[in-house]
Formats: sequence, C-alpha cells, structure tokens
Amino acid sequence: MRRWMQIGALLAALAAASAASADTIDVNGVKRSYTAQLPAKRLVPLVVVLHGKTQRGADMVARTAWPQVAKREGFAVVFPDGLNHAWADARTKAGPALRGPPEGTDDVAFIAKLVETLVTNGTADPKRVYVAGISNGGAMAMTLVCARADLFAAGASVIMNLTDEAAVTCHPSRPLPMLLINGTADPLVPYEGGRGSSYYAADGFWSTEETLAFWRKLNGCETDDAEVTDLPEKAPADQSTVTRISSRCPKGHDVVLYRINHGGHRMPGFAPDARFPKVATSLLGPQNRDIDGAETIWSFFSQFP
Repeated sequence: MRRWMQIGALLAALAAASAASADTIDVNGVKRSYTAQLPAKRLVPLVVVLHGKTQRGADMVARTAWPQVAKREGFAVVFPDGLNHAWADARTKAGPALRGPPEGTDDVAFIAKLVETLVTNGTADPKRVYVAGISNGGAMAMTLVCARADLFAAGASVIMNLTDEAAVTCHPSRPLPMLLINGTADPLVPYEGGRGSSYYAADGFWSTEETLAFWRKLNGCETDDAEVTDLPEKAPADQSTVTRISSRCPKGHDVVLYRINHGGHRMPGFAPDARFPKVATSLLGPQNRDIDGAETIWSFFSQFP
C-alpha cells in the first residue's frame, strides 16, 4: 500500500513539475535562474523555497510536496537556483569539500528582486510572502528574515542551526514568525551544536535549543516551552518520531520547533526526498515520514498575517 502511495506522490510531483516554468532575472548584471509555479489568480500568497547545497530549485520541485500543496491551496511558489548550487548566507565558513557561490554573490538582492518582481506584476500579495529553506537554504532563509523582514510574513528553516557569525549580523526590522524543523541524529548540522560527524560537516553550529532561544528572544517570547507534544507515529518503519514544541509569544510572533527524534539531515515527507533513498539514509540519516515538511510549513505560514 505504501509503495502505491509513493508512486502516486511521484506521479503528482511530475504533473506539478510540468506545470512549473523556468525563467531568469538580472541581478546586478548577473543572470539568475528560478522555477515558478504560478496560479491563474492574482494577489495570491507566495512561498520562496530555497534548496540545499549541491541541489537546484528543480530538486525541490521533484522531491518535495511543495508543488502539490501550492496547487491545492492556490498559492504561488518559486524555486530559485543558487550559484554553484549553493547560497551566500550570512556564514562564510562552509564545509571543507563543498565550495560555495562565487565571491561577491548577493543572494539577499536576488531573492528580494524576485519577490518584488512578483509583487509588482500583481501575482503575489505583498502581505503574504513567505520564505522556507532546507540545509544551506535554511541558513539563507534565516539570513533573509534577518536582513529583509520587511518583505516576508513568516520564515521556516529545515535542518539548520545558527552560528555566531549568522547571529551577530541578525537584526530584523520587525519580529517574524519562525518555524524550525531539525533532526536529533543529523550528521551535518548537529542538534546539540558544534561539528557534525560527517566529513562534509562544518564547525561552529549552535545547538537547536540555542537557535530556538535566539528566535524566541528576538520575537519577545518567554524563554520556556509552551507545549511539548509528541505527534502520532504514522510510519513506524522510518526509525524516527516527531515532537512539536511551541512557545509563549506575543500574537503573531510565533516560534515553533518540530524536533525529529532520531531524524537525519533530511526533509520530512511522505515520498522519498532523494534520488537514491538508501544511499541518502547511509550518508544523511533517516527521513521522517510521520509529517510532510511542505504541508507542515504551509500550515504554519497560512496563519500569518
């Protein structure tokens, strides 16, 4: 039964991908590419989805539920491409074997211009623009929230923690709701902070608890957990479970963490997030299938403003 569900999800992803279109935009003389799935309606919510390092926007189209969720809910979604398959987030220290984008790359300007273009042409409602990213894209999502909070209504980061470098440069113009999804068995971005066990891991990560505390402080929330809820285990074979941790915050300043217990450096989802799932599991740890990342993030985003 699960195999047929996976096949169905794959076919739906392929159908959604065929409805998306590739385009480019000029940013400071550099041609930048992105894939967009835009509904016929105007003034709709817009979600900017940022891929991880070594990936492209097309990987997010094919291996997440974002296209299907966007089609069902009627919002626009864009999948930008980082240069050299990476993002120039606020960190300057990358993993030892993976290069970042060219020196001088301004990805804040890229995403800002992309958002402003879709707002100006009447596609996106400026009050309902959101940014979500995974891994390096999660770091970029946090960088955008820090640098251009005026553009967004909420942000989400998957499998990423802050570093000293990212935190010290973070001065949002206003508090924004923030969602975090991190795995406790992540070999690249360790839940407890420091350096991961993978050869490709960088050093200097804060723990997830420190990252959560940072966003709570920025948003004027209380320091302790509001509610800690263990979610139903829908996929016992995935080797992981999910705990939702909420915060006591002023209205509209929500900060929420989905802790993937024994989860790896993976996007939670009902369909495989990698071309070779077994290889991904050996290198990155288990993928949780009790929740779907895109569904969970959109459920959070849709509450704001």
